[in-house]
Amino acid sequence: MDNHLGLSHFLHHIDHVGMSVAILLLSLSLASWYLIITKSIRNAIATRHANIFLERFWNTGSLQALKIEMKDVSSDNVFAHLAKLAFEVENSLQKPGLRAHAITGGVDELLTRTLRNGIDQEATRIENGLTLIATAGSAAPYIGLFGTVWGIYHALIQIGLSGQGTLDKVAGPVGEALIMTALGLAVAIPSVLAYNAFIRRNRLWMAKLDAFAHDLYTIVTVGNKTGDDTRIAAAESQNPQPKNPAGTSSVLEGGR
Repeated sequence: MDNHLGLSHFLHHIDHVGMSVAILLLSLSLASWYLIITKSIRNAIATRHANIFLERFWNTGSLQALKIEMKDVSSDNVFAHLAKLAFEVENSLQKPGLRAHAITGGVDELLTRTLRNGIDQEATRIENGLTLIATAGSAAPYIGLFGTVWGIYHALIQIGLSGQGTLDKVAGPVGEALIMTALGLAVAIPSVLAYNAFIRRNRLWMAKLDAFAHDLYTIVTVGNKTGDDTRIAAAESQNPQPKNPAGTSSVLEGGR
């Protein structure tokens, strides 16, 4: 009985259909684990770079100092890239021709569209590879189940041809066929867990990026950052209404 049990015996007697199923499951496992590992590393690096940039960004005292510092900042994270896009829009408004065109089309609309495009590009980037991970998590159990059914079918045929239906003759082939179900679950469970973790991380990441885009919009349109109390007081005395009654929410509304 021991000679008929085990993975090696199963692989030795597997047919072409069963081998195809095993190869497919192995391919899904390798692809999903590759994406899980690489995306985890990239997410960790992106988070670390973003935290360093945001700390540097908010510790800069004035808007002018921030503009100067942004010229030397590397766009190694999406927050730095989004900030550069916002300041590039502001710099382009200094040119007479572009400023007139921007005023005609709406400065708020131009800045909002620029920030929205940057957010959409990041959303597309972070979703790369999730489809394959989700496919592995949802399809692998059924692929393994198909391999199990196929293996049991052939095991029962062999038992019927031998004419011996005792427990020791049935347990070995049926148990070996169930290996396909175990392989399918081994592929699916890590993929499902990783997919849920990535989806949660991406949702929090995009919410943080959307809030930063909101702050960038306010900084660029109002024209100050953390200081310049004289300008703020003068503006509030002349116009008690908010600087951005509708514009600041447009960036956030586009991402909901």
